[in-house]
Formats: sequence, C-alpha cells, structure tokens
Amino acid sequence: MTGDDRPTLPPVRLPSDAELARDALAAPILARAVELTRWARSGGPAGAGIPVGAGGELLSEQLKEAAVHLGLSGDEEAPALAADAWNFAVDTGLLIVDEDGTDGAGDGPDGDETSASSDEPVGVATPDAELGGLTGDPGASVPAPDEILELWRTGLETVLADAATPSFEELLGGIEGAIGEDGEIDPDAIDLDAMDWNPEEETEALDSALGNLYLLTATDPAVAAGSMVPLPVLAASMTVPEGMDEPTDEVLEEVSTAMMRLDEQFRMLEPTGLVAYQPVDEALTREAADGEGGEGAHGAEELGADLDEEDVSRYGMVRLTPLGLYGVRERMREAGLHVPAVGDLAGAEAEQLLAALPVYTEENARSEIETWFAARAADGAGGDGGTLAAARELLAAARGSDEAAPVRRLACQQALSLAGPEAEPALREVLDDRQLGGLARVWLAERGAGDVPPPDEEMVFWLTIDTIAAQVATAGEPDELRELVRDLVDQHAGFFDKAWRVEHPATGDVLETMGRVHPDKRVAKDARKAAFKARSR
Repeated sequence: MTGDDRPTLPPVRLPSDAELARDALAAPILARAVELTRWARSGGPAGAGIPVGAGGELLSEQLKEAAVHLGLSGDEEAPALAADAWNFAVDTGLLIVDEDGTDGAGDGPDGDETSASSDEPVGVATPDAELGGLTGDPGASVPAPDEILELWRTGLETVLADAATPSFEELLGGIEGAIGEDGEIDPDAIDLDAMDWNPEEETEALDSALGNLYLLTATDPAVAAGSMVPLPVLAASMTVPEGMDEPTDEVLEEVSTAMMRLDEQFRMLEPTGLVAYQPVDEALTREAADGEGGEGAHGAEELGADLDEEDVSRYGMVRLTPLGLYGVRERMREAGLHVPAVGDLAGAEAEQLLAALPVYTEENARSEIETWFAARAADGAGGDGGTLAAARELLAAARGSDEAAPVRRLACQQALSLAGPEAEPALREVLDDRQLGGLARVWLAERGAGDVPPPDEEMVFWLTIDTIAAQVATAGEPDELRELVRDLVDQHAGFFDKAWRVEHPATGDVLETMGRVHPDKRVAKDARKAAFKARSR
C-alpha cells in the first residue's frame, strides 16, 4: 500500500507516448475511422459531409460506399467493419454529427421526433476541424501524441462498453415483453433477469480479465516479452476459487462459460489494438453443437484434461499489446489504483527507490536503477560526482532497525551492483558501519578491490541474520532457503550458540524460520531453542 492507501500494482515497462500514438493510429479500427473521416471530408455536395441517420449512423447506401472505400467489399463482414469504424469516428469526435432534422426527416405529425428508417437522413457528419491534421486537412497541425492517445482511449471506452453488452440474440428474451402494440420498445419494461445478464457484473468480469492480463504482463517476464496467455488459464484465474487444487465439474463449466464470453469480447477488442488475440477454434464450437464437446464449446472433461501446446492454442490465446498495457493502466489509474511504470522513480529519493524495488521483476528493476543513476549522474560534475553522491544516498537510506530495513539493504545491494567504480569511496566510508559494512565488503570484493579488512565474526553473523530476514520478507521460504540454512549450520560449528546473541531486531524470527525449514529434526530443535533465547533477551 502507498501512503494514501491506494492499491499498488507491480510496475510495467511502457514505450514512449510517440510510439504508443503510432500503435494507436495503426490499430485497424482507428486507422479505418481516420480513413472514413478523410472520405467524409470530400463527400457530399461541395464537400459538405455525409448524410447520416439517427445517432450519426451511416445510411445503407453510404455504408456500402464506405465499405468499398475501405477496400472491404469482398469481405462478408464488410458492412459490420465499416459501421464499426464509422461509429468509432463519431464516438471519438473525429466526426461531428449535426442532427438538424434535414428536410423534416424524423419529425412526427406533432413535431415530435420519431425513429427514422436507415435510409432517411436526419443530419450530416463532417470532420472535426481541430483534428484536421490527422484526417487530411492540409492547413491543420498534426495532433500531439498525447492527444492521439486521448482520442484512442475515448473510442476504446465505447468498444469496452459494447463488449460488456449482450448480443442481439441474448437480448431478445428480455426485450419480448417490453415491445408495445405500436412496436416500440419500453426501456423500463426490459427484463434483465430473463436475459441472465447483469450489466455491472458483466463489466466487472471484463475488467477482471483485463486486470489479470495486466498483472501477468507485469510479473511474468515471458508474457512481458510477448508470450500469449491461454484463454483457459485466464478464465480459470477469474473463476476458480483461491486454494482449490482440483476444480469441480461445476467450476470447470463456469470456466467454460467464461471462456466463451471472453472469446466474443476479445474478438471485438482486437481491432482497437488493445489485445493480440488468437480466437477459439471454430471447429470446437461446431463439435459442441453436434454434441461432441460437452456443454458449451469446451466440455468440463476437456478443460480438466492435460492438453499439449497445440491443443491449448485451439482454446484461444491472448495478450495485452504495449498499447493495451497503456490503456488498461490508464483505466486503473482513473479507478484510483497506484500503477507505477518503469522510469517513474528517476527523480525519486533513494528511500522511495529502495522501497519500490522488491516488487519489480529483475529486468524492470535493472532499468529503473539505471534510469535513477543516470538522472543522478547528469547532476554531477562529468557524471562521476553525481554517481558517488547517489551511492552515498542509497547507503544512508539503507540504514535502520525497523522491520523493513533488511529489505531496504537487500535492495540497496541490488542497486549498488549497477554502480560504476566511481562509487567506491562511498562503500569504503561505511566499512566500519555495523549495518552496512558487510554489504560494502561484498561490493568491494566483487570488484577485486584491495586493502579491504576482513569482517569480524560479529559482523558476519549480523549480515547473515539480516540477509535471511530480507529473503524471507521478499520471497517467503523457498527451497533455496532450506539449502542456505543447511549450509550455514554445517559450515559454522556451534552456529546457534552464537547466532542467538546477535543484536538484530529480526534474530528471533530468523532463528525460528531456520528451525522450520531445516530438514534435520535435532538441528531444527536447536534453532527453536536459540530463537527462544534471543526473544528472552
């Protein structure tokens, strides 16, 4: 948690705004929306725009022309793709719709607006002059990257809302009872229960899926590097209760249902550039329809089976693109979460850097540290002075006897491992420091420095306790800790007789941990006795 109690997520690495803006403009739906806006600029009498129906929708004839203009005429999905691109242009403000009741269309006998047919224009769509530099106006300036990204995010929100809305077929069950004798739909009479659809739950489920993809990208180096996440894995992360080792058939069916819904949603979202998506193999859906695949496109037995890589890919594969990572991060920021990005700490104090590093992946931590040092070096004379000052700042921040101090020192050691030789004076200055002398000697020894006094036994034991306390706090009790503890006890005769006397706040807890992980029952008992002695002091 941060100081303001906002949830904090692991940091992610993002491209520059200029690179993200290029990705946004290359996304199929925005690229087509821009092209249709250019088309609208030259359309109509003397370039007066494109006539539109209610809500700014294209009329049927214009829709055909739009599909041809986009080069989609040979695609059976052409009308839908052209309509999506046009609506995206309207939703983002690329196109301004003036529903002025052209020629009286849309006005009832009493002057009230009524629904118009798809071939009756009720207004005109024209390009927004402020975005003309993006859509072919030679006299307009090109929008800045942040303006392009804001435009893309505006359109994305509309697509996300559409993705969380049931299909027309799903709506029919709830709408039938809301259709009056005049054929009009009464919104207040729509039966949401009959549709088995809860708008809030549907939105939360999609947000959960995107949030889990974000976390995987932030914490899994393979996913961050571009590996795709199997749809069954993502659906299970949203559905299977925590701690359930063997999902029941009922839970597996819930996973199956979630997968089918995600498949629909990711198909809708891929044109925005938010995700890269390999859809569920349609043959699976056909098999299910023929009764070969269990309930839904994915039977519970199949989901529970061991599938090879090729089988898994048939069930859908997804990942956030760099643009998608940016988009989800911005939505999380707006929701009040603290979502850091690599590079955010370039100008931070050393205390902030050391507190943040433990949740970074190794690659992201390295980038953050290098950026932090570069900023300090830029402030120093020729760079060296800034780096030396930065090393001193890190060492000062690492001191302390509070509960988090061991982790800070471990992070300090990680950060200083990337410091150049100009930092050496700072390390020599703390050789006699009880808390920092051990890590200073390690740093100097790794660089082959001479004239380094060996540590006394007290410092060795203090550093051992401090290191184990930091490892337990950051990684728990992995198998590596078991091996470390066994080696320490084997190499130091009477280890526990000396260890319990170490003046370190974590001595008792560390010794108790050693007793818990050491495989030898006799040694484990000695560790627990030593922990009791340390706490009794």
